[in-house]
Amino acid sequence: MSGTTVRAAGCVLWRRTEPSGELEICLVHRPRYDDWSHPKGKLKRGETAIDAALREVLEETGHHCVPGARLPTVRYLANGRPKEVTYWVAEATDGAFVPGDEVDRILWLPLDAARTHLTQPRDRALLAGVCPGGPS
Repeated sequence: MSGTTVRAAGCVLWRRTEPSGELEICLVHRPRYDDWSHPKGKLKRGETAIDAALREVLEETGHHCVPGARLPTVRYLANGRPKEVTYWVAEATDGAFVPGDEVDRILWLPLDAARTHLTQPRDRALLAGVCPGGPS
């Protein structure tokens, strides 16, 4: 890999449904790429990874969240440049989704359905940090 590494951060966002308490994972649809992924985005100058992750969740899903365990950092090439994304498991608290240019839809899906619906295998691998009984 060559070039400056693009640093980004995001969250595997989860909630419990009412009244069953079933675990659901939030996926975002990005029309630019026509893909389904976890909310994430590039760090702004001087921003910490956790601050970027929480900002991106709010910007892309409209939800505030409480971060939990840090997940493995994901590294891959994006447009020929190395990219490094730091993730956390995060519980959604309050908020409401408003479609925008960057993210036009979100889905809340049970864990197995979310795993199947994600476009990239690297995003599916992050769900190993979330077990059926709740985040680990």
